[in-house]
Amino acid sequence: MHLHDFWFLLIAVLWTGYFFLEGFDFGIGVLTKGFAKDRTERRVLINTIGPVWDGNEVWLITAAGATFAAFPDWYATLFSGFYLPFLAVLVCLIVRGVAFEYRHKRTGERWQRNWEHAIFWCSLLPAFLWGLVFADIVRGVPIGSDKNFSGTVLDLITPYSLLGGLFTLVLFTFHGAVFAALKTEGEIRHRARSYATVLGMTSGVLALAFLGWTQAESGNGRSLAALVVSVAALVLALVMNHAGREGWAFACSGVAIAAAFALVFLALFPDVLPSSVNPAWSLTVAESASSPYTLKIMTWLAVPLTPLIIGYQAWTYWVFRKRIGTRHIPAPATH
Repeated sequence: MHLHDFWFLLIAVLWTGYFFLEGFDFGIGVLTKGFAKDRTERRVLINTIGPVWDGNEVWLITAAGATFAAFPDWYATLFSGFYLPFLAVLVCLIVRGVAFEYRHKRTGERWQRNWEHAIFWCSLLPAFLWGLVFADIVRGVPIGSDKNFSGTVLDLITPYSLLGGLFTLVLFTFHGAVFAALKTEGEIRHRARSYATVLGMTSGVLALAFLGWTQAESGNGRSLAALVVSVAALVLALVMNHAGREGWAFACSGVAIAAAFALVFLALFPDVLPSSVNPAWSLTVAESASSPYTLKIMTWLAVPLTPLIIGYQAWTYWVFRKRIGTRHIPAPATH
């Protein structure tokens, strides 16, 4: 395996890890409206991700940084062409993080309600935009002969990309509902399982539509296997959720996300950003990579550090593994 192929694989793993982890806390944010009946239940949901949400976002920083270092041409064209969607995601992540930290600083009704709106919308919008962006990446965007993006933001909005956005939004919300069932107790836990059933079935339909469309246009034998795994994992997640095996259900919903994005990267390879204008102008793994010496130095750093980081984050989840419920939420202070 060439080093540039290895780094494409590693970047695919980093993005997949990010969506596995950030997917459920996006889902929790979406569930704070509609699912949570009152402020106490919203606090329970937010507290389920309180110790881990910021650690999940490290995967995004690492994935973007690795793309910049290993494939500078890909990074330059991608981040210039998708500037507005990426800016929207960045603003949402900033506001969402502030909302988590500031929401409880004051007890005023209006103060808390506004931050809760921010948590909801700044979870929903990125969950949708990530699907839209990766749908456009795998299908291709206008790239000229100079290997630069030559379109407008309207070129990023197509029926296919909108379907991709809807798919990730529902899939991440399903992942969040399963996580809520895993991490809560009492009525919230049982209601989360009911929500997960509906969201899981909807995710299955959207998976067949979006992943099937992707496979038909860009797929190969390996991506077909990923499609089968993703759909099968969704079905198994529903079975485990119905049986009350929340841990297995969460693992299966995570596998469904991982397999879905594996399909995207498998269908994309050996390109990193296809040109919808002329296939000869597409950015490829080999042509967009940094020098072999740069990739070699990066590999020597990444090989020992990546397992260490994964191990540390796994330990964090183990420490905060206990369930919480409304009984753990103190009553609001009265004056």
